[in-house]
Amino acid sequence: MKIGKLRHRVTIERVTVTQDTDGSAIETWTPFATVQASIEPISGREYTAAQSTQAEMTHRIRLRHLPGVTPKMRINYGAHTFDILSVINISERNRELELVCSESIGN
Repeated sequence: MKIGKLRHRVTIERVTVTQDTDGSAIETWTPFATVQASIEPISGREYTAAQSTQAEMTHRIRLRHLPGVTPKMRINYGAHTFDILSVINISERNRELELVCSESIGN
């Protein structure tokens, strides 16, 4: 992995469940780690849902290996939020992770 390509500072977030005063569960996103990463768009599509046009982009995000990253997490980068679809440990060497993510636009 070339260090120079990791030019984006991203925050990986995980869901934390807490209870409200009335006992109902509240899900909030809390930071798991802030790391340097590369972000590359892979594909995009537009579709109609709820009488409005929506857009969805798929991205490849690469970062140094970080234990504990799962598809239940998401990534924040500036105004962008990426849902993690898959986590790939490149060559199973524990050096680099490739995350395939989706970003919904227009929700």
